[in-house]
Amino acid sequence: MVNIKTNPLNKIKKLICLVAVLSLVVGGLSGCGSKKKKEIPTIQLSLWGDERSVPLLEDAVQEFQELHKDEVKIEYTISLEGEDTCKETVLGDPEHAADIFAFADDQFDELYHAGTLLEVTEDTDTIIEAVGGKESAIADVVTRDGKVYAYPMTAGNGYFLYYNKAYFNEDDLKTLDGILDVAAKNDKKFTMDFSNGWYIYSFFKGAGLELSVSEDGLANYCNWNATDTKYKGVDVAQAMLDIAAHPGFVSYGDDDFVKGVQEGEIIAGVNGAWNAGKVEAAWGDDYGAIKLPTYTLNGKQVQMCSFAGYKLIGISAYTKYPEWSMKLAEYITNEDNQLKRFEEIGECPVNVKAAQSEKVLEAPAVAALAEQSVYGNVQRVAQPYWDAAVKYGITIAGQNSGERDLQELLDTMVEEATKPVDE
Repeated sequence: MVNIKTNPLNKIKKLICLVAVLSLVVGGLSGCGSKKKKEIPTIQLSLWGDERSVPLLEDAVQEFQELHKDEVKIEYTISLEGEDTCKETVLGDPEHAADIFAFADDQFDELYHAGTLLEVTEDTDTIIEAVGGKESAIADVVTRDGKVYAYPMTAGNGYFLYYNKAYFNEDDLKTLDGILDVAAKNDKKFTMDFSNGWYIYSFFKGAGLELSVSEDGLANYCNWNATDTKYKGVDVAQAMLDIAAHPGFVSYGDDDFVKGVQEGEIIAGVNGAWNAGKVEAAWGDDYGAIKLPTYTLNGKQVQMCSFAGYKLIGISAYTKYPEWSMKLAEYITNEDNQLKRFEEIGECPVNVKAAQSEKVLEAPAVAALAEQSVYGNVQRVAQPYWDAAVKYGITIAGQNSGERDLQELLDTMVEEATKPVDE
């Protein structure tokens, strides 16, 4: 019989292991009681948008907050600021601008050169790829020296012709003369805002005359008073006077355009996609949209051109929370939110996938914008042009009641339009 003796060292080892296990258990239990809950930081962000955009911004911020509730608590304010006036407000007091604001692309250069736009450093490749890549027109708009300074939000900042199908046939819509004649015969009106430089550009550009901005965005080049070109500036001015004098014409801004459509006075007009929902609601099955027509210039038909523009989201260079501002701005302008913006206020997506969705492609306004884009040019104009164009356009819309010499009128407009911004 073999007598097996127990090694006393084994007992010691087991005792040491037992003590170690008990120490871990007790230590773990005591640690549970003292473990602190993760503290979530609170930040304050301000946003600017126009009246139609405020509900969309509100929804986007709340959705974003829910997605990131374990990372940050956002206290936010949303204030009214038009995309057309944003630049003046930002430049007037840059340090107190909203953290996140919407603006039209023609304001980009001045905001950029003033140093008021924060460089976008997060997900830039993804942002640009979503709108068609580095070679797309919108990429060129928001990029300087290979760096991105704004988020593309919409591509619908252009214009085209709305028309009521109950009054027009296909041939009528080819020329502005035909449209005006149909309107007059039916005691109705065609409208276009002659007091707005955004629209009157279509006549001069169609005639081959030029308007552009310097590289620093602080001055314009304009030859609309030219006397040695194929079509002279006075030829265009006279053509516009003839249109203004037609019984089928009236010069209306945005609000009056919509009102005229709703009340039955307007049966055709040049306007943008943001009013598509209201026009469709008024005209129903008779709602139509198409590219701009030709107009009569020195006895010949000339295609009307247009500005093609974008709306952007910028971040203030003075924001205290650049990281979260960038994350939120990217969310506001993502594919889903661009589609939502289209569905609720009729603004066309710039995001490629959103723009190719079935809902968007079925919209007459979007099809018209695409058709007009062949004759569209990216809006690059410094502020002095807009002020000068208003004075000129009001004079023409009033049928030059003061009987000013047209060459003198154009010379004055060009002189004012080409003044440097700081004058």
